[in-house]
Amino acid sequence: MKRSSFTIGSRGSALALRQAEIVRARLATHYPHLTFSLRIIRTSGDRITEHPLTAFGGKGLFIKELEEALRVKEIDLAVHSLKDMTAELPEGLHLAAILEREDPRDALVTRTGWGTVRALPEGAIVGTSSMRRLAQLRALRPDLDIRPLRGNVDTRLRKLDDGHYEAIILAAAGLVRLGLEARIAERIPIEVMIPAIGQGAIAVEARVEDEETNALLAPLDHPPTRAATMAERAFLQRLGGGCHVPIAAHAEIPSDDPAQLLLRGMIASHDGARLLKAQVTGPIAEAVALGHQLAERLIAEGALALLHS
Repeated sequence: MKRSSFTIGSRGSALALRQAEIVRARLATHYPHLTFSLRIIRTSGDRITEHPLTAFGGKGLFIKELEEALRVKEIDLAVHSLKDMTAELPEGLHLAAILEREDPRDALVTRTGWGTVRALPEGAIVGTSSMRRLAQLRALRPDLDIRPLRGNVDTRLRKLDDGHYEAIILAAAGLVRLGLEARIAERIPIEVMIPAIGQGAIAVEARVEDEETNALLAPLDHPPTRAATMAERAFLQRLGGGCHVPIAAHAEIPSDDPAQLLLRGMIASHDGARLLKAQVTGPIAEAVALGHQLAERLIAEGALALLHS
C-alpha cells in the first residue's frame, strides 16, 4: 500500500529549517496530493556551541542523529547541508537527491558593510572556527587576528555587530537563503579561498531500500551539481575523509564546455604555513575519478605529511 504522508527530518536552526522548507515546497509542487511533515531533530553539533567541533569529532556532528532517525524509520528523508556530511555514508543510506547548488563561495561580512579580505586593516580581528577558512586566511593575510566564532548565523552576525570582530566569514549560500544577502561585503573568489566540499548544496538522504521515497526525490536531483559534488567528495574520501586538517575542494562546469569538469583542491597545515593547491580538468562523466586524480596529485606533492601532522 502506497503511503500518503512522508516525514522530513531537519535540524532546528533557521538555516536548516529554511533548507528543509525548500525541499518540502518542491516535493509539494510535484506531489500536491501527498502530505510532507517536518520533524526537528537536535544534533550533537547543535549542543556543542562554545568549543571547536574538531575536538568532538568534526564532520558528522550535524547529521548523526538525523541518520539514526532515518535508520530506525522515524523519518523518511533527512535534509542536510552537503558540506556537513562525511565522505562515507552509513550502510543502507544514500544521497537520494542533491539540489541545484546556490553560490558556493565564502562571504566576508564586515561591521561597516563594505570591504574585501585583501583590504582589511592590518591586525583586524576576523571570526571563523573553520580550519579550512583559517588556514587559507592565514596564508593570504598572516597579519590578521583570527579568533574562534561558533553559533548559528544570527548569533555570529550579532557577535560581529556587538563589536567582538571587525569581520567574519560565512557561507554565501546560507546568507542568501536566509534573506541576508545585503550583509555580504565580498563574495570571496574561489581562486582566493576554495570553499568547503559540497558548500552551497542541499542534500537529501534516504534509505536505499525505500524505493517509494527515492522515486519521489528523483525529480529534485540536479545532475550537474551531483557530478560536481561527487568529484569533491571523492577527493575528500581519497584523502581520508575524517582527518582533522584543512581540506577544500570545488568543482565547476565551464560554461563553454558542459561536458567537462574543473576541480580545484587544497590541503594545508593548521596554521596555514604550508598550503598545497592543485587543479584537474576532465570529462564530467568521470567526476569521481577526477576527485581521486586530484588527491593523488596533492599526495605526490606532500599531502600525506600534512594529513599526519
